[in-house]
Amino acid sequence: MRITDLLKPEAIKLNTSVSSKAAAIDQLVALHDKAGNLKDAAAYKEGILKREEMGTTAIGMEVAIPHAKSAAVKAPALSAITVPAGVDYDSPDGAPCKLIFMIAATLDGDVHLEVLARLMQMLMHEDFTDKLKAAKTPKEFLDIIDKQESAQFPEEGAAPAAAKKNGYQVLAVTACPTGIAHTYMAAEALQKAGDKMGVSIKVETNGSGGAKNVLTAQEIADCDGIIIAADKSVETARFDGKPVYSTKVADGIHKPEELINKIVNKEVPVFHSDKKAAASTSVEGESFGRKLYKHLMNGVSHMLPFVVAGGIFIAIAFLIDAAMGAPQDGNFGSATPVAAWFKTIGGVAFNFMLPILAGFIAQSIADRPGLLVGFVGGSLAAAGATFAAPGGDSTSVSGFLGALLAGFIAGWLMKMLEKLCDHLPRALEGIKPVLIYPLAGLGIVGVMMCAVNPIMGVINNALTNGVTAMAANPALIVPLCALLAGMMAIDMGGPFNKAAYVTAAGLLANSPNTATFMIMAAVMIGGMVPPIAIALSTTFFKSRWTEEERKNGPVNYIMGLSFITEGAIPYAAGHPLQVIPSCIVGSACAGALSALFGCTLMAPHGGIFVLPTIGNPLMYFLALVIGSVIGMLMLAILMKPIKAEA
Repeated sequence: MRITDLLKPEAIKLNTSVSSKAAAIDQLVALHDKAGNLKDAAAYKEGILKREEMGTTAIGMEVAIPHAKSAAVKAPALSAITVPAGVDYDSPDGAPCKLIFMIAATLDGDVHLEVLARLMQMLMHEDFTDKLKAAKTPKEFLDIIDKQESAQFPEEGAAPAAAKKNGYQVLAVTACPTGIAHTYMAAEALQKAGDKMGVSIKVETNGSGGAKNVLTAQEIADCDGIIIAADKSVETARFDGKPVYSTKVADGIHKPEELINKIVNKEVPVFHSDKKAAASTSVEGESFGRKLYKHLMNGVSHMLPFVVAGGIFIAIAFLIDAAMGAPQDGNFGSATPVAAWFKTIGGVAFNFMLPILAGFIAQSIADRPGLLVGFVGGSLAAAGATFAAPGGDSTSVSGFLGALLAGFIAGWLMKMLEKLCDHLPRALEGIKPVLIYPLAGLGIVGVMMCAVNPIMGVINNALTNGVTAMAANPALIVPLCALLAGMMAIDMGGPFNKAAYVTAAGLLANSPNTATFMIMAAVMIGGMVPPIAIALSTTFFKSRWTEEERKNGPVNYIMGLSFITEGAIPYAAGHPLQVIPSCIVGSACAGALSALFGCTLMAPHGGIFVLPTIGNPLMYFLALVIGSVIGMLMLAILMKPIKAEA
């Protein structure tokens, strides 16, 4: 697809006269309507006016590019007018606009956005815009565009500027609210300025079609600094420790040399992030295991809100029925109307757990095309779909394991499909994201899950029955709770922690009974101990910690009581051989005591804030204190006083 495919001759009006910005917009919308590009001209115009309220779409150099994404657009298209006398369009340089393109973008698909991005880059060349302003006929106008596009983009997509031997000197990120026009114009302006100044530069664009030309971890490490020219938030944690200059996207268009000079002349302060880089950040050369972990964490992090909120609603239902004296049978939690309401709403949220897990694992692997295969795969895993019973078979429910398989395998298959589709004719580019990927993906995941569910169902049932049998055996429930609680402290938010948590949450959802409530209680107390143990140690054994560690220690009281295990991570990272074993032992002891005391928990999260859902709360608090003190004492033994080392 080329720019001339989006611009019809009947959508071009040359050498016209308009009295105002509003009149220009009316004329451009009318041209779109005349060309058959719109379903509803009034609705589309409303979108254009809303975009103008964010700030003028005039870019200077006598050019304006009003644009909007709208459901009122039939297909991606352009309209254009030339105004020899000019019209006041609130241009940042004060000049009247003589060349105006209007972009009509659909809500779905992103291939047309890449084509439109080319137009934005082409309009940064004044000789090109001068030729367009002087065109006499629509055919001449289109020929000028076609020649410029062929010269500027001889192949599909322009190759980024060559990097210097040890990377790019300057990096940049551009983004605007709609991600259609200014994003790409700022990128082109920065690239042109860098080439002119002899400064190697790479620009990442965060447009409506997603991030393109993404900056790698190695490029970030090697560069002198980063320019962020954006009118919306972009992911900045990856730039921790590098000079970063943030400004509006318009400055990227109008002041590119000034921005680059700020980096080159070292006039920019070093940026320090207050959070870790996003899990999706690409790192060249990272291990296969690390990639698996990142994909898994992407799914788990999106899944947790559904588990927590849905689980607490279900816990409220249990509390209501317990208060009303309802028997703890198969109808427990739904025996009274109010309880049934809470359990039903909570169950709806909780039942999204597996589709969300699989969907965002697949998305992490295959980007947006992976969402469909993941969501459907997770749903089929939860239902136990087979070829004989596509609606679901209770004996073939593959559960959590099936959802993991659906997320990873289906995501990789979609990644392969995307690469295969790269060889399709260019004319089919527009239908890939809205037809080919979803249709093929649905077929792939449907066949895959119907084939593997019977096998995974057997494995899942065996594991579930095994854990349930252990939970029902008084002789095994204590060591099981100690094991799961100890796992919560191994990596404090990593795969061991999440495996223990998901095991407990899954048992709580599938088999709500006293044994599974005890397991959930042990898992939560295991996650609460590490931060509290560290807080106690910084309070009572100050000589083991630096001044900074002592100052931050009291915060961990709050984090621990709130079941936020991650509060212990900075201390574990600084002293892993001392902190991690101490926390594991403390958590395991607390989990074992919680089980011995018969403590239960009906909610999957919340710490002290879900106290009403805790059975035997006084003994639960005692188990928490004992486990935390054990962890503190181990730290006192393993950590040497700082003064003694000096």
